[in-house]
Amino acid sequence: MKHLRRVLIAMALTITGLATAQNKQVKDSTTAEKLDEVLVKAVRVDAKSPITHSNLSKEEIAKRNLGQDIPMLLNFLPSVVTTSDAGAGIGYSGIRVRGVSSQSTNVTINGIPYTDAESLGTFWVNLGDFSSSVENLQLQRGVGTSTNGSGAFGASINILTDAVSREASGEVSNSFGSFNSRKHTVKFSTGLMGADAERSRGIEIAGRLSNIESDGYVDRASSSLKSYFLQGSYVDDNTLIKAVTFGGNNVTYQSWFGIDATTLRENRTFNPAGAYEDENGNQQFYDNEVDDYRQDHYQLHWNERYNNNWSTNVGLNYTYGRGFFEQFREDDDFSTYGFDPLVVDGQSVEETDLVRRRWLDNDYYVINASANYKNNEIDLIFGTSISHYDGDHFGEVIWARSASQSNIRDRYYDGNGKKNDLSVFSKATYKWNDRVQLYGDLQVRNVNYETSGINSNLTEFLVDENYTFFNPKAGVTYEYNDNNDLYVSYARANREPNRNDFESDPNVRPEQLNDFELGWRHKKGNLSFNVNSYLMLYNEQLVLSGELNDVGAPLRTNSGESYRLGLELEAVVPVTSQLTLQPNFAISSNKNRETVRSFDGELQNLGSTDIAFSPNLVAANAVVYQPLKNLQISLLSKFVGEQFMSNTEAQSSKLASYFTNDLNLVYTLKPKSTFDTVVFTALVNNIFDQKFVSNGYYFTFDDDFSNPGNIATVEGAGFYPQAGINFLTGVTFSF
Repeated sequence: MKHLRRVLIAMALTITGLATAQNKQVKDSTTAEKLDEVLVKAVRVDAKSPITHSNLSKEEIAKRNLGQDIPMLLNFLPSVVTTSDAGAGIGYSGIRVRGVSSQSTNVTINGIPYTDAESLGTFWVNLGDFSSSVENLQLQRGVGTSTNGSGAFGASINILTDAVSREASGEVSNSFGSFNSRKHTVKFSTGLMGADAERSRGIEIAGRLSNIESDGYVDRASSSLKSYFLQGSYVDDNTLIKAVTFGGNNVTYQSWFGIDATTLRENRTFNPAGAYEDENGNQQFYDNEVDDYRQDHYQLHWNERYNNNWSTNVGLNYTYGRGFFEQFREDDDFSTYGFDPLVVDGQSVEETDLVRRRWLDNDYYVINASANYKNNEIDLIFGTSISHYDGDHFGEVIWARSASQSNIRDRYYDGNGKKNDLSVFSKATYKWNDRVQLYGDLQVRNVNYETSGINSNLTEFLVDENYTFFNPKAGVTYEYNDNNDLYVSYARANREPNRNDFESDPNVRPEQLNDFELGWRHKKGNLSFNVNSYLMLYNEQLVLSGELNDVGAPLRTNSGESYRLGLELEAVVPVTSQLTLQPNFAISSNKNRETVRSFDGELQNLGSTDIAFSPNLVAANAVVYQPLKNLQISLLSKFVGEQFMSNTEAQSSKLASYFTNDLNLVYTLKPKSTFDTVVFTALVNNIFDQKFVSNGYYFTFDDDFSNPGNIATVEGAGFYPQAGINFLTGVTFSF
């Protein structure tokens, strides 16, 4: 009954008003185009906006869409650094933009916040093959425009799902590659049923089923990702309604432990997850050391146009997530689980081998509403976003060699987190004259976060915090001539701590950012380039400390005053009619103004230090060669400079720079019968077989060596090795 009730709630909520919609409109429908333009505005910016951004179209995504996660498809955008726990881009993966962690990046799907409300993280593994249902994607760097959900401190990623299609179609796609990786996708669209040559009024139903499997580069770092996408759309002269449901189940063998420097040199694919010794002293690995999580999303987007000036969006969303990670634990203390000591044959027993599961079970509701007024001079949009999150955290021991007084399904810890988020905003673009365009954006956001119960270390975990943030933004775009725009902008952002922040520091403070951007955009024919500089001034920035908690999540700490100063460039340079260069680079300085740490029992002031995980140089380039109309060959290069995993610039925490190259081939056939197109795609990653590490962790602890007067700080680091040369190849049949 509980699940039936949730489904009924979800169906009732499926009226989700998008603050976004498709850029690729229904063909031959100017009405649909105008409706879609309004939908996009709440979270998107256009080419003339004074916001630094990059776009990826459906066609660009398809060239490398062979099963890797969405962060891997964004790897060659400016200031982007990506990583994969399993080493091959399938499974748990992450993205940092301008050195800022994923916990400070805002992600929306059709204007609905996808970023987890409590952890503030984005778990791309729950979106297996979602790129096959993406119409286009916009990456805004810096604060960007006001958006729904938590604020953006390094970037916001806005994803738009498939557009309404006028024509019926089908697609079957299969790909295979290294590490037994494979992807199987089936898509369909009924086309716009009821439409005729004069009017595009009707209903379309479209969907996708996908299955992705991979053994991973790292030992046993397997992934099994099953997903679905289904949408029904209605469009007429003044209405666009889209009901969307998507989700899936991921089962991934854990690979977040990393390895030390010695193991990295000697056995870089080793995975310590699940390791234990059998009765003969031989090392074994538990075969079900997995994450098993399912997430289902229900949305419906409704846009109504009343006249040439006014239109509205109303929307609701429901997301249901549930799952666990399972671990074999060798010789764990009874006290960790609240077990009473046993006496067996006169001997006290206070530890045992066991298997535990740590669960998440959460519900997430969102209401978005906005209105848009537009005339020849002003474009005004105002609205609100309301969300409620309710998440249970609990643990179970499902097997124990010595179970003490416990029973199966007993919860050894049980807690809850609730979060309410309300924001109201108003943003406007005003054409001062033919050359000057003004932009203003005001947002007020209120966040309430409460927790109850006990956490995994069996201590009471109580948080009751309420924050009210005011986030103003303003900018000016000056059109120097038809080929050149200059822009300048200022944006203020505030962001609350997440659950892990409160667990590691009950006195953690929210972070604030003042973001200044100055840019120049040039476009003439096929030549284009964007240059921008930025200064991001932080107060109490929650920077990555380098440490992980006991479930592999990165920990953060307030850093007082800090800043990020940088210069970014991206360009498209046609060399000949067949050869194009697409370079970009980002040069930056990322500093904590003052860092104080305890070392060997004494406080040390290190002065200004580099912010953790913030390389000073990130560059990429695509050499695109098209010798034939239906053949494209691309050499994709990526350089990431050295970076520290700590804020203390400890040498043992340094990640070396790396330079990788991928080769991408796309060949398209257009048969005269059966299929509209047959597309062959191949991707050879890291063609020069570089041995590199893109992520890791760093920790310290004080050891008094049983002598309180002789405290010494012990340092350690872990590394996540990435795959050497590997490949993926696939074929897509469209009809």
